[in-house]
Amino acid sequence: MKNNIVLIGFMGVGKGALARRLVRKDSALYALDTDDMIESLTNTKIKKIFATAGESAFRALEQKTANWLEKNVTNAVISTGGGFFKVQNIKKIGTIVYLKAEFDWIYSRIVESPNAKKKLKKRPLFQDSEKARSLFNERYEAYEAVADIVVDMSAGDQETIADEIIRKVRSLQQ
Repeated sequence: MKNNIVLIGFMGVGKGALARRLVRKDSALYALDTDDMIESLTNTKIKKIFATAGESAFRALEQKTANWLEKNVTNAVISTGGGFFKVQNIKKIGTIVYLKAEFDWIYSRIVESPNAKKKLKKRPLFQDSEKARSLFNERYEAYEAVADIVVDMSAGDQETIADEIIRKVRSLQQ
């Protein structure tokens, strides 16, 4: 078993922040972010990849990243981009945890944050809220179908949610 925790869910749900919180709770883990990895690999921001090469090129980079994670990474909490759940080998990377929330909760979380402009700017598929809602509706059930564990992000604070994830992952890995 790779002992990785792979956080999936819609963009803006809080995968990165929760990954960092999980690492603080378990010092044997370290955090990785697939979008950051892709930006490092290409030396290009995600928004520019979408604008210049298109979504299909970005999805190919996600698959390349997934292949590398499968072969090389253990003991990590991996926060993923909103569409990463579609990579072919996601189940081979680790335990898949779906961070579930309603669209309006996610949207409010983003637009009410102190750095809302920055958060919206780095999410190219969230530039139009109605298109984002449509994409959310398309993906909602697919996230759950891929997940080993489902956690409701609106059901508590991040500390409580992190504790729940650790407890559920450990019970699965035993």
